[in-house]
Amino acid sequence: MNDVADWWQTSIIEMEPGRISIRGNEIQDLIGQLSFPEMIWLMVIGTKPKKGQVRLLEAALVASVDHGPQAPSIAAARMAVTCGLSLNGAMGTAIHMLDDVHGGAGEQLVEWLYEINNTGKQKDLEAEIINYQARVASFIPGFGHRFHKPADPRTPRLMSLVRDAKDDGLISGQFMELALSIEQHLAEMKGKPIPMNIDGATAVIFAELGFAPALARGLFCLSRSVGAMAHGYEQMQQGGRNKGPTPPHYRWRYTGII
Repeated sequence: MNDVADWWQTSIIEMEPGRISIRGNEIQDLIGQLSFPEMIWLMVIGTKPKKGQVRLLEAALVASVDHGPQAPSIAAARMAVTCGLSLNGAMGTAIHMLDDVHGGAGEQLVEWLYEINNTGKQKDLEAEIINYQARVASFIPGFGHRFHKPADPRTPRLMSLVRDAKDDGLISGQFMELALSIEQHLAEMKGKPIPMNIDGATAVIFAELGFAPALARGLFCLSRSVGAMAHGYEQMQQGGRNKGPTPPHYRWRYTGII
């Protein structure tokens, strides 16, 4: 039976009739003792977090839950419900839209922050920014916002919590300082403020907590799924059938042959 038993291998869960153990902890000992953010940490990191660490993680999750029906993923969840999908189908529709362009900036910034820090490129950040724009993308992930001007209202509060965690010795603060330095360089290079947005602020938190870049996107998806669920359920109460992105009396611009 070894070929069957070895088909899947995991250090996350051990289970047998009458017993469930998560990362070496009996499930009955976790129920009522661990908060949901603490359970997330235990599942993905493998250890129980310190109180200050989980406070930062929870803050990042709370900050990212929703951005309204103008966000493509949330709009898609609502449209999915009007097309007959169940709530889990609406949530899945929303999450499947969170990729490199919509929802991926946090992962991209965590990866870049780690790269800069590990290679010493922070010594010439302006050159590194120019290089990033040339080889990866013209925009810097995690900075600027097409809607919130002059600043994303979520960022100051999150960065305040990061500073508190640094003062308490829970994190190094190196990724916070690096992100703030990028923000300053961008303002000098562009001649106007390019403030850190929610993706940037949560990326700082995830980097400070030591999460892998891929987990930054996964955690964002986990957070935004709450918004998708809420909007999908609200749309169920409001009703509607086959609602598209605009009211039916509006038409798209035709650019073909007349």
